[in-house]
Amino acid sequence: MVLRHFPPAKRKKRVLRRKPRMPSRAIAHDPAAANPLHAYRRVFLEWALAAGYADHTGATRDRAIGRFIAWCDERGLTQPQEITRAVLERYQRHLWLYRKTDGSPLSPTTQETLLNPLRALCKWLARENHILYNPASELVLPRSPRQLPKTLLSVAQVEHVLNQPDVTEISGLRDRAMLETLYSTGMRRLELTHLGVFDVDLNRGTVMIRQGKGRKDRLIPIGERACAWIQRYLDAVRPQLVTRSDERALFVTDYGEPFERNRLSDLVKKYMRHAGMAHGSCHALRHACATHMLENGADIRFIQALLGHAELSTTQIYTQVAIGKLKEIHAATHPARLERSRATGEAQATPTADADAQRLLDALDAEDDDAEH
Repeated sequence: MVLRHFPPAKRKKRVLRRKPRMPSRAIAHDPAAANPLHAYRRVFLEWALAAGYADHTGATRDRAIGRFIAWCDERGLTQPQEITRAVLERYQRHLWLYRKTDGSPLSPTTQETLLNPLRALCKWLARENHILYNPASELVLPRSPRQLPKTLLSVAQVEHVLNQPDVTEISGLRDRAMLETLYSTGMRRLELTHLGVFDVDLNRGTVMIRQGKGRKDRLIPIGERACAWIQRYLDAVRPQLVTRSDERALFVTDYGEPFERNRLSDLVKKYMRHAGMAHGSCHALRHACATHMLENGADIRFIQALLGHAELSTTQIYTQVAIGKLKEIHAATHPARLERSRATGEAQATPTADADAQRLLDALDAEDDDAEH
């Protein structure tokens, strides 16, 4: 008998297949999802988008109304006719008493943000004859305090922040160009993320903000130093980052995609922390732009056009932080000081001074009218 030798069978490699990751916790069913009020909410949001409201506005209204419907469902409210002014005032009190996970209350601005969409919803319900009257017509919203920014950057502090990116690296050069653009133009973070390559004219030193807040376009200037950094970015960095030839965004991420608002804020916040600032992000550079221009003598109306404020009262907050200029005027004009120069003891009236004085009197009269109402 001949014994045949067979080579040992090759062991098959065991292929480890990754099991699908199970969610850490089961998705909780929303008990308010079947509430009939959601049907009115969806139709209202469709109408708002068709009427020309921005997607961001629609998303904010959607979250606020969804939160209100969840509150209504817990109390058995399912029809628009059941939403009365008393119900809205109860919900307003609920927001005032609400506490977050860290125990802090909702700020008046957040409460107003959650209540304003309800006013718009009730107005639409009354106009579409789903309800007989608008229950939110006499709802008094919480008064938001006109607060100063937490971070008031000096010129030296801004320069320190701008010098944080490592310009020897690709991402650092891009970040420096973005920081320079934010500080030079004072544009909003959303406007920077929507900025296109052809929206910046480096030869003329202008930037076209398309569909800014309120869906308004505006043409604003940009400084020579910011233009120089953008040119360096366009020549050496952007061609290495973009992955599509039809990408129109000016500033792109390391993956060649346009920046999102939160990602941009996190990036600027990182450089602010490296520079030793405990607070502040993109809006701190916007505040710094307006404040420094005002301290150097810029007219508030030009700052209003630069920032894209629809009303001058919104821009006037920056007059409160220009303390350097205010101290200079106070020392030159207030009578209760140590010395008074005879040469400047009597101010000569000029047409400009008379006009400024008249505007001041008109502003005081307007304040009196507001106080009466």
